[in-house]
Amino acid sequence: MAGTTEVKKAACYFCHMNCGMLVHVEDGVVKKVTGDPEHPFNQGAQCPRGASAMDHLNHINRVNYPLKRVGERGSGNFKRVSWEEALEDIAARLKKYKAEYGAESIATAGGTNRTDDWARRRFFNLLGSPNVVHTSPVCWIPNFLVETAIYGWSAFDPEIMGSRCVVVWGHNPGASYLPEMRGLLEAREKNGTKIIVIDPRCSETAARADLWLPIRPGSDCALALAWLNVIINEELYDADFVENWTVGFEELRERVQEYTPEWAEAKTWVPAEKIALAARIYATSRPACIQWGVATDQLGRATSAVAQARAVLRAICGNLDVPGGDVMPGPHPTFITDVEMELNELLPEEQRAKQLGSDRFRLSTWPGYKLLNEQLERVWGKGLPAEWMCEASPPVLWRAILTGKPYPVKALIVLADNPLSSYANSRLVYEALNKLDLLVVMDYWLTPTAALADYVLPAASWLERPVLTTTYGVSDWLIASERAVQPLYERKTDYDFWRALGIKMGQEEYWPWQTNEEAFQYRLEPLGYGLETYEDFVQGVRFDFAPREYYKYLEKGFATPSGKVELKSSILETLGYDPLPHYVEPPFSPEATPELARDYPLILIAGGGFMPFYHSEHRQITRLRLLHPEPRVAINPELAQKLTIKEGDWVWIETPKGKVKQRAKLTTAVPPGVVQAERGWWYPEKGAKDLFGVWESNINACLDDDPDTCDPACGSWCTRSVLCRIAKVKG
Repeated sequence: MAGTTEVKKAACYFCHMNCGMLVHVEDGVVKKVTGDPEHPFNQGAQCPRGASAMDHLNHINRVNYPLKRVGERGSGNFKRVSWEEALEDIAARLKKYKAEYGAESIATAGGTNRTDDWARRRFFNLLGSPNVVHTSPVCWIPNFLVETAIYGWSAFDPEIMGSRCVVVWGHNPGASYLPEMRGLLEAREKNGTKIIVIDPRCSETAARADLWLPIRPGSDCALALAWLNVIINEELYDADFVENWTVGFEELRERVQEYTPEWAEAKTWVPAEKIALAARIYATSRPACIQWGVATDQLGRATSAVAQARAVLRAICGNLDVPGGDVMPGPHPTFITDVEMELNELLPEEQRAKQLGSDRFRLSTWPGYKLLNEQLERVWGKGLPAEWMCEASPPVLWRAILTGKPYPVKALIVLADNPLSSYANSRLVYEALNKLDLLVVMDYWLTPTAALADYVLPAASWLERPVLTTTYGVSDWLIASERAVQPLYERKTDYDFWRALGIKMGQEEYWPWQTNEEAFQYRLEPLGYGLETYEDFVQGVRFDFAPREYYKYLEKGFATPSGKVELKSSILETLGYDPLPHYVEPPFSPEATPELARDYPLILIAGGGFMPFYHSEHRQITRLRLLHPEPRVAINPELAQKLTIKEGDWVWIETPKGKVKQRAKLTTAVPPGVVQAERGWWYPEKGAKDLFGVWESNINACLDDDPDTCDPACGSWCTRSVLCRIAKVKG
């Protein structure tokens, strides 16, 4: 007799798109996963990652039970233990560190938002530690915070289908976010939308552009300032908006006079005429929008300067919060957002002051967070979540672990992250992880970081957990998806982990919801649908998009001290930063370090998303690995010929920080003076004792994270304009 078949409405958690999936379950067993044609993001499509869901769920190398290290750290030897034994020991040790060194001696590291991050922050606020770190300094958060300082929320929701011109800046959706790429091409086909792509490489997206600006890696700030120069001097800006809704325009006009297209040509490698043409197209094609990408978050000390100039561009051209422009959604008005779940008010002021890096990276830590949220709560009624938007500095954390300054850090809990492969200066990270008294990792797999852990805990994947998509809790919409099956073996969700550990730490009264679903249902109740369970909401409603409102500033003003767009930002000025757009050169470029360029004559781009992987993930999945079995460094054929490098050769990539190897991919997509290495590489097929070959091809081993070279506002380190040299591997 055939079993009972159910179709569950799940969401793929293998990247931030959270595409909708229909999961066919028979008697509790997943039989098939297909794309959901009714989901607004993917409309039934699947990328290779989503198509590999069952391979991931049932993979022989998944971590299925709690593991405790036996023997020396890094030996790769673990024994199975119970959850109760693991949690009891972890809690006892955390209590000991808190009593002896203070709660700030306990930290946590996260990665790519495949967790309920509000639960992590809730636990740490109750614990009393401000030391939560993420990869956030190099992923979206610098742009979000700078924009929020200037106009009171991030304009991160470009309305591509209604736009006359879309600028794709430092982003390649043709390789990383396929639904976005489809939207771009549909907008051009249906509406004649112009597509401008700013990228050093002729990427998949650049190849389909109407105008491609192949800038020198890291010179984005010069380009944005030159656009401002052209638009202001040729009076192409929205004069009415500027006069009525901005402050600081005359100071801005004076500031940008020196940043001519001819000045920018020398810095960007783009002809002055082409720079001016692009600026005119953008400024005169209203409404227009700028589709942001992570590349400009990764320019070291130049990061926030690029975000500042680009935010001002959006504003003076009248594209903020207009149909077809850069919409500022604000928080969901009724849904209980992440910040309302975090209990930030319970973290004492004296503990906030101990946040690592808050004395120097003031916009992305408690000093800036406080100033921003004062304005946001006044206008929106809600602020930003502290998770992601108010983080300790990873480079400062690693150094605190190693030196004990400004105070000892004894324990680190890692979820949804693999610091040995995902943070710059990997050797320093390795030294820091080795010095910890306690390292706990929760993951799907034994990763290089997990191989060093004292405890490795089994994580439930997206087929085994519900997903509530809210874009870090800062969108005016939500999409609810259900778990297809209960977690297999002894896997748990991160919420289950934080709640169980919190109860062991005496936090029980603050964790009233026994499951993810109960917590999600609590958050949904104010929407007023009156459904009894979270599953009822998924099956009957699933989406809640707040009514789309434009020109909200006409009623509310902007969430800034002046109530207007601050082209000269008072918040940045209060924090000690330049309040006006200005030029900053990345720290390791040929211009910044000409003496280094003699020995390291090439410019390295260390990163960029590529199918079928996501960051450092999915290399265990055989059919995905067969599509891309080894790391590849893109090299122009002209350069390769000079160095006698042929297609497929192993090539050394070397900077003053380190040296790794990847296979040569000869392509004219990169100019002769630039190479692009792939990020996130390690080799799951190699042994844990050898840290799965993390030193062989991981380009982060070649990057520097010296705090003095990081962005002064947000702490971003540099990955996109780094001097290097390459040579064929011999033997």
